[in-house]
Amino acid sequence: MKIFRALLAGLLGGLANSLGLWASGAAGINRALGFRMAPELSAEWLLPRLAMSALWGLLFLLPFWNSRPVRKGMLLSIGPLLVMLYLIFPKMGAGLYGLKLGATAPLFAVFFTLVWGVVAGLVLKGIGR
Repeated sequence: MKIFRALLAGLLGGLANSLGLWASGAAGINRALGFRMAPELSAEWLLPRLAMSALWGLLFLLPFWNSRPVRKGMLLSIGPLLVMLYLIFPKMGAGLYGLKLGATAPLFAVFFTLVWGVVAGLVLKGIGR
């Protein structure tokens, strides 16, 4: 049951992260703040993100700060952030830290990975009641 809860929390955190990134791009916020990324909301874009986010949720099984899931989620968001900055952005052709998408790309990465961690933590907190 703990594994299912961790996967669900990661998945819902990923959904919040993805929809937030898509909405901010669609609303023109990203471009206005110097981040040239406005993903299209499609199954091809969303489903792999949700699958990876669910797997990242397994980090919540690590035995620390179990009574503080939101704080734990914020700390755990460092993992997906590092993968984004050092692997995914370069693989997309956006360069290290995503700087080819704009100088604010790393800040957007920090913000949206924190969204993942906070939402996943809130889900775990809610499930635990």
